[in-house]
Amino acid sequence: MASTFGSINTALTSLYAQRRGLDVTGQNIANANTEGYTRQRVRMQAQTGSLNPGVYATTDQVGTGVTVAAVERGRNTYLEARGRTEHANSAYLASQRATYDGIESVLAEPSDTALQARLHDMWDAWNDVANNWQDPSTRTALIERSRTVAITLNDTHASLANQFASQNGEMGAFVDQVNAMAASIAEMNHEIVIAQQSGLPANELQDQRDRNIMQLSELVGASAQAKPNGGVNVYVGNTALVEGFTARSLKLTGPTTLDGINAANQVALQWTDTKENATPGGTMGAMLDTMNTIIPGILTDLDAVAKSIHDTVNAAQSGGFTMDGTPGANFFTGTTAATIDVAITDPAQVAFSAGDPNDPTAPALDHNVADALADVGNSATGPDAAYQAMIGRLGVAAQAASRRSEIQDAVRDQVDVSREGESGVNLDEEMTHLLTYQRGYEAASRVLTTIDSMLDQLINRTGLVGR
Repeated sequence: MASTFGSINTALTSLYAQRRGLDVTGQNIANANTEGYTRQRVRMQAQTGSLNPGVYATTDQVGTGVTVAAVERGRNTYLEARGRTEHANSAYLASQRATYDGIESVLAEPSDTALQARLHDMWDAWNDVANNWQDPSTRTALIERSRTVAITLNDTHASLANQFASQNGEMGAFVDQVNAMAASIAEMNHEIVIAQQSGLPANELQDQRDRNIMQLSELVGASAQAKPNGGVNVYVGNTALVEGFTARSLKLTGPTTLDGINAANQVALQWTDTKENATPGGTMGAMLDTMNTIIPGILTDLDAVAKSIHDTVNAAQSGGFTMDGTPGANFFTGTTAATIDVAITDPAQVAFSAGDPNDPTAPALDHNVADALADVGNSATGPDAAYQAMIGRLGVAAQAASRRSEIQDAVRDQVDVSREGESGVNLDEEMTHLLTYQRGYEAASRVLTTIDSMLDQLINRTGLVGR
């Protein structure tokens, strides 16, 4: 038979449980706008009178109250893993889109001050020389416009080099951030495991750990795997960055300048212990692609344009003659966007004529060399065509990156809505819980008061009749 005084304990357990529910609900409401906070739920469990009753034992005991079995976090493991993947993809494409936007702003096509317009002005200057070769001012204008083309190529190379250096410096800062967060996650793993083994809740600490893992996913494309003891292993590619209570570290290797990049010497993210290359995703993966592929690819195309200008103009000049019959010399020096420059400074050195005025057999000055160079801008194999093809490829790649980024952002946002539906705090729902626990606490208090009244009747009033 159940003890009369045992009913007091039953009511008391209800008071404790309802109060715990009120505490957890208040915590949820207080953190409704806290980024990364996961709503918590109290899981209550009935206490039985006897866990191991005898085979032939009988009892009328209905239980000994209620206990709080756990305070659970409202997290969906599948949605969290999906969210990390989608955030990593969004970060990768956003970084790539920003890279293309930066390159397009450097080239600034179409524009009156961009390279295409400068090339057009240079070929027009050769046409002016052909039409009025006797006037030295036309040749002076030609030298200045040609120098403008060279300076534009030099400046474009410098801007791309600065963009590379900026990415490299930012990448180094990200590496330090990744290493710091990995060490923090390993430390939190240790604290969470100890807390759970001791029967203590560590929900807020798990929220902080999840926020760090999400940041790692965006930075380096990290994935995570939960362990039965409450710890989490974090991976970059297929290699562990955090395993249990141990964190590894990464370092940035390779050239720090754009001119140092080549097929055999590229920027890489490397494990400090094994010296093997990591395979990052997210922002850092996109930055490696930018430094190793995108910017060097644009520079290679620009160098090809510079070389085409150098070779085309110099070939024509070497077969021509100046006004006084001197054979033409190289008009340009340097065959890359970084080094190209105008070699001549005197208008008299411009070899615009195919005929030699000093030739005794056929002395004559003409403008055939200038005419030929004036038509280069319309050539299907000239530097203009090569540059236009480069701009076309860049435009297509930039547009594709932008569209992919927009689509991926929509996918990420959709997954985040689902994640928020699972783990976010709904104030209307919390107010319902608040009222539920409040009524439960009031009812348990009434039960306790009723039992107290019964005991008072039993102890203080029983046996008084007839006295």
